[in-house]
Amino acid sequence: MAVSLFDINGPKDYHVQVPSERHFQPYADNGGSVVAVAGDDYAIIAADTRLSAGFSIYTRDQSKLFRLSDKTVLGCSGCWCDTLTLTRVLEARMQMYLYEHQKPMPTPAVAQMLSTMLYYKRFFPYYVSNILAGLDADGKGCVFSYDPVGHCERANFRAGGSAGALLQPLLDNQIGFKNMENVTPAPVPIERALCIVKDGFIAAAERDIYTGDGIYINIITKDGIKEEKFSLRRD
Repeated sequence: MAVSLFDINGPKDYHVQVPSERHFQPYADNGGSVVAVAGDDYAIIAADTRLSAGFSIYTRDQSKLFRLSDKTVLGCSGCWCDTLTLTRVLEARMQMYLYEHQKPMPTPAVAQMLSTMLYYKRFFPYYVSNILAGLDADGKGCVFSYDPVGHCERANFRAGGSAGALLQPLLDNQIGFKNMENVTPAPVPIERALCIVKDGFIAAAERDIYTGDGIYINIITKDGIKEEKFSLRRD
């Protein structure tokens, strides 16, 4: 016997249940930008102080620079909870090395350890943009940049974070002398490098809403680490 979709009262009402979806997003991008420049006998690393999510600003005075030793500073931007977790584990390992060897870990060794830590978490990575700056065993400045799963690259200058794409071309031109004619590359004095870093953040704050309020600058030399603060626009 055939079954009809119609009866004497009209067509029957059939309901098709749509599969339900559940989204899980463990990451949050809290913005921020980091810039580092290395010279013959110095390293400069700077990061802005704005911590935000979307169009909400959580705080305007949060340092994103973490001093690991007298010659090594780490700059982080991205997911703030991942930043805190990563830096706490890193600082604990630095203390373990200090107690065991009775000397601070050299900057290249810190760079390799950080790469290993990030790679260990590659299946659920820290959502953090890391730039490490400091002095090596010869007293020369060095900068190490990373991707989220631990790939490490040494350079003389690097920018990262939400305004990294705006800051890196400026560094390429003014410090790397890229796309410049009749110019002989030469070491950049520390005073000029400091001015370039400040000018770059001023320009980035005009075009990136996740970068602003101010920047903390750490200047690393053989005499130690000097910290400066520079104000940016607050809107």
